[in-house]
Amino acid sequence: MKRPALVAALLLGLAPLCAAQAQDIPGKDAGKHILQRVDTNGDGAVSKDEMIAAREHAFKKLDRNGDGVIDETEIEGARDAIMDRADAAQAMLGTRWRRMDTNGDGKVSEDEFRSRTPLFDLADRNGDGKLSADEIAAIRKLFADRAG
Repeated sequence: MKRPALVAALLLGLAPLCAAQAQDIPGKDAGKHILQRVDTNGDGAVSKDEMIAAREHAFKKLDRNGDGVIDETEIEGARDAIMDRADAAQAMLGTRWRRMDTNGDGKVSEDEFRSRTPLFDLADRNGDGKLSADEIAAIRKLFADRAG
């Protein structure tokens, strides 16, 4: 999502919906992700009260100094944080691409692409070739802790 569009969406109160787009979650999965984040009572739908609560949460995150308003400085800070994450993601993508290019020809073949599963391998703590709910939860916690 382009930077101006994200800022506009935040200001319009669509932050809970934009969170999934900012994380580059594709199509149908984005809808599931939004539902998981905003549907706090787990009924499979987002009520107006849940959307209002999500907007309140987004407002509090943007109102970094807690003065009850979002000013230009706070929006610039949010934009900078988004851009920092985007820059880091770009660098990580380049690094991962180079690692997948195992034969060093400057291209990643389908076989090279398929054969690299470092995150899966990291999450598969017991080495059984399957990810249990506990292993998935552990890797999610690891990344959440690293994100701060």
